[in-house]
Amino acid sequence: MTNYTVDQPISESYGQRVLRLAFSGWGARLGLTWVFLLTFVATFAPYLANSMPLLASEKGQLTLPILRYTRAEDILMLSAFFMLVILWRLRFSFIKKLWVFTLVVVISTLAAKILLTPPKIIIYDQFREKVSNNEYDWAVLPPIPYSPSDFLRDYGNTGLEAPFSADKRFHLMGTDDNGADVASRMIHASRIALGIGFVATGIAMLIGIFIGGQMGYFSGRVDMFGMRLMEIFEAIPVLFLLLTIVAFFGRSIYLMMIIIGITGWSGYARYVRAEFLKLRKQDYVQAAIASGLPLQSILFRHILPNGIAPLLVAISFGVASAILTEATLSFLGLGPVDVPSWGQMLNQAVKSSTFNWWMAAFPGGAIFLTVFAYNLIGEALRDAIDPQLAGQIGVN
Repeated sequence: MTNYTVDQPISESYGQRVLRLAFSGWGARLGLTWVFLLTFVATFAPYLANSMPLLASEKGQLTLPILRYTRAEDILMLSAFFMLVILWRLRFSFIKKLWVFTLVVVISTLAAKILLTPPKIIIYDQFREKVSNNEYDWAVLPPIPYSPSDFLRDYGNTGLEAPFSADKRFHLMGTDDNGADVASRMIHASRIALGIGFVATGIAMLIGIFIGGQMGYFSGRVDMFGMRLMEIFEAIPVLFLLLTIVAFFGRSIYLMMIIIGITGWSGYARYVRAEFLKLRKQDYVQAAIASGLPLQSILFRHILPNGIAPLLVAISFGVASAILTEATLSFLGLGPVDVPSWGQMLNQAVKSSTFNWWMAAFPGGAIFLTVFAYNLIGEALRDAIDPQLAGQIGVN
C-alpha cells in the first residue's frame, strides 16, 4: 500500500512536481519575482512613462491622448499579458493553452495593425505646453511624465543631468547625453529584453522540439543525420554571424531575433532527443502505436508532455543568453536605432568623455539582474530534475 504525503499530491504530474520542487527555494522565487516585475513593466510601459496624459479634460470634454498613439506592439504586449493571466487559471492542457494563446495574440495584433493608424511623428512639446498653460481642466499624467524619445529641447536640456539635479524637473535616474529621461528609457528598453529573449528562444525551441523529436523517435539514420546537422549549427559563431547580417541588412531587432533563434536550436534538440529515446519504449507509447494513433499525436501529445521538464532548464538559460547577446550587440553600437536598449545605454556611458555613473549603473544593473534571475530559475529547475538533488530539496 502506497503512502502519500501532503507535500506530494496523488494527482501531481511529473512536470508539476518539478515546478513545485524548483520554486520551493528562495533563489528561484526571487528570480521569478524579478521576471514578473519586468514583464509587468514591459507590458504597461506606455502607461508608466510617457510625455502625454493618460486621461485629460479639455474644455469640459474628456480625452484619452495616449490612445491615439497606441501601436500594434502595445496591443501585442497587452493581449499576451492578459492571455497568460487568464490561461494560467484555466484547466486546459498545455497544447490547448498554447494554441489559444497564439491565436488570440496573432488575431489581436493583426487587427491592431490594420485598424490603428498612429501618427509617425510625435510632437511632445504640445502636451507639455497645454499642461503648463493650464489648457487642460485636469490631466492624469503617467508616473514618469517623459517619453523615451523625448529629448526635452523646449526645456533647454541638451545633455547629461545626474539624478535629482534638475531644478524644475524630476528625473529619477537622470538624463542621457541627448537629454532623454533615463528611467523612461529603462522601462521601454525592458520590452527589447523580454521580446528578444522569448521570441528568439521560442523559435529555437520549436525547431529543436521538431528535429529532436524526430531524431529520438526514429533514431537510426534520422538520428545520425540530425546529429551531423546539429554539429554544423553548433560550429557557427553566432556573434560574428550577427555582425555580418547587420553589415549587409542593417540593424533590425526582428532579424536579430530570427538569427538567434535559428542558430540556437541545437541545445533544445539534444534534450528532446534524449527524452524521446527514453520514452519511446514505454508501455503507454507502445499502446498508442498499437491503437493506430497518428504519428503527430504520438510524438506531441503523448511523448512530449512527459519529457518537457528537462527542456525548461534549457529554456531559462536560453532566454538569458539571448538577452545577453542583444545587449552585447547594442553595446557595440550595432543594436536597434529607433528603440531604447540597455546595451545601447551602456554604449552611451562608454562614449562620454567623463564617467557618468547613472548611465552605467542602471542599465548594467538591469542586465545583470535579468540574466541572474533566469540563471537562478534554470539552476533550480536543474536541481529539481536531478533525482538526488530533488530528494534533498524535498527534505528541506
